Amino acid sequence: MLLAPAPEEQTKALGVDLNRQSDGGLTSRLRTWFPDREFFMRSQGQVRFIKVSSRVQMIGAGAVAALALTWLGSVTTMAVSQYLASRDRLALLDREAKVTSAESRVSEYRDDLKGVATDLEKRQDFLEKMAQAHLGDLPADAKAGETVSDSSGEAAKTVGKVSALLPEAAGLARIEARQLAFAESLTRAADRRAAAAAEKIRKLGLNPGMMLASLDDRSAMGGPLISLSTGRNGSLDQRFQRLGVSLARMDALERGLAGIPQVMPASLEYISSGFGYRADPFTGGAAYHAGLDFRGPIGAPIYAAAAGTVSFAGVRSGYGHCIEIDHGNGLMTRYAHMSGYRAQTGQKVAAGQVVGLIGNSGRSTGPHLHFEVRINDRPLNPRPFLEAAAHVFQEPSHSPAGQR
Repeated sequence: MLLAPAPEEQTKALGVDLNRQSDGGLTSRLRTWFPDREFFMRSQGQVRFIKVSSRVQMIGAGAVAALALTWLGSVTTMAVSQYLASRDRLALLDREAKVTSAESRVSEYRDDLKGVATDLEKRQDFLEKMAQAHLGDLPADAKAGETVSDSSGEAAKTVGKVSALLPEAAGLARIEARQLAFAESLTRAADRRAAAAAEKIRKLGLNPGMMLASLDDRSAMGGPLISLSTGRNGSLDQRFQRLGVSLARMDALERGLAGIPQVMPASLEYISSGFGYRADPFTGGAAYHAGLDFRGPIGAPIYAAAAGTVSFAGVRSGYGHCIEIDHGNGLMTRYAHMSGYRAQTGQKVAAGQVVGLIGNSGRSTGPHLHFEVRINDRPLNPRPFLEAAAHVFQEPSHSPAGQR
């Protein structure tokens, strides 16, 4: 009785058989490619037979294939090595090119830095020449009692150090030194002009402090905030801050001086009535006269005694037709009994400019000009201003008929 093999044994047998079939198929293909070959060789009348089996051919073909693969691998390795070497060399050249480009740019920047310094020097020359043309020679040396800083010594040291450590920036250091010297010279000039204006104001019998009060008065002010700074961080160099304060002080004093009566308001033969106590021309009783009366013909010109802005042009009780001029710092002049206007409210007028015509309007006994000077609405005697003006002002403003 025959027994069938177990399933596992069947599977193993099948696998062995498949392997054999696979090996047999490959071998049969190789034998087809490399069949047994016989070569005939004739030598000296004899014929010899040489047989090359399939196995020998397969071994030879394998050896040739191995040599070919070896050669191909060597060639590929060499090509890859050459490529990598070439790539590294190109990368090195590229880095060198970048370094060269950066060095050339630094050289150009240095050249540009010199050019910038040259441009700044030319601009500084322009500023100094313009200042000299309009302000005169700026003081270079300090006088006793002046409190303006002097940066010349430290600036010279800075130029020396920068020239030694960073030669290409030496030009900028020199410009900075000139800039500081220029700012300090402007400050000295402003302080000296302010002092001269203050002295003239004192000679006219007024207190310069009254003119400077406007600097501390912050009422009726406004506008957008536009900060001033001299540094990138928003800071302000104290030397430039001092320059700003000095210029503001000079401006306030010179404007105040320009607003003080300095021109005779009319070309007249004489003053018909003085300031202060007098007998009233209508009642004959004691009265207070708040100005000066200048007799003159109707239609004779009336001149602004100082520069200012017309704050009123119209009729006031007792004054008739009159004009009032605001000169700033609480100073005002009034021109009354006029017969005609030559200026209107809000108009800016210069010292000596015609603002009206002599008349006989209001409470008046005949054609004349009633002229008043008031500070904070308090009447002052105009005579001291007009008499002192000829001696105080170096360049007199317009004076009708040469009178002062």
